[in-house]
Amino acid sequence: MIDLHTHTTASDGRSTPVELVRQAHAAGITVLGVTDHDTTAGVPAVVAAAAAYGITVVPGIEITAVDGGQDVHVLGYFIDPASAPLMDFLAAQRADRVRRALAIADKLAALGCAIDTAPLLAGGAADQVVARPQIAAALVGAGHVATTEEAFDRLIGEGRPAYVPRRGAAPAEVVALVARAGGLASLAHPGLLGRDDLVPGLAAAGLPAIEVYHSDHDETAQAHYRALAARHGLAVTGGSDFHGDGGHRHAALGSIALPEEDYRRLCARAGREARA
Repeated sequence: MIDLHTHTTASDGRSTPVELVRQAHAAGITVLGVTDHDTTAGVPAVVAAAAAYGITVVPGIEITAVDGGQDVHVLGYFIDPASAPLMDFLAAQRADRVRRALAIADKLAALGCAIDTAPLLAGGAADQVVARPQIAAALVGAGHVATTEEAFDRLIGEGRPAYVPRRGAAPAEVVALVARAGGLASLAHPGLLGRDDLVPGLAAAGLPAIEVYHSDHDETAQAHYRALAARHGLAVTGGSDFHGDGGHRHAALGSIALPEEDYRRLCARAGREARA
């Protein structure tokens, strides 16, 4: 089983890298992509833990680009985590996440839903990421909401009163950045994004792939995005987008599998051996 979209505690996942590998093994996953938001900090520990289980790890990342004020998530696979341009870019991304978290906290306080930001920002490594799911968990912990879903729906989701938009690079810039880091970019969960109009331009700008298989894509969406990929000569990626049991996303690890043939085509496009 091939799952190329997962998250760890290095960003907004609930499983440590070692726990993620153990869970992947239990789910029957043989190829695991770790794609934390704006950091590769979890990749070395995942690679080390996976060796004991014979799991192939595809080193990856999920980078937030911005188009017209809307977040556009771009997955990057087979990246060189030592790429200086990538590391500099990610440092700026993480700094902006801190700015955004503090701005959200200010809005929450004005709404009578104050949270303690110190645990979110203190004691973490320089490459640790703060994201809205952690803010949602803080809202639950403070008793302002009952669940993280309620936090997003009432307060911090897009269009809600404490929402603060991201600042970031354009999607085509992120696609180019991933390529400079030796990687292959894929437009994440386009069904959730709802911006099919971006695909032709991104394909012309060098986007190699789009995510067809995702926990929020039903069979109709899968067929639609597979056809869109074929129309623009794009490879296909896929995975559960697992964030951990009980997290903001409830997708089960391994609930979505990328067909092996698509994985092999992806590896061929990236110039990598397909080990499954």
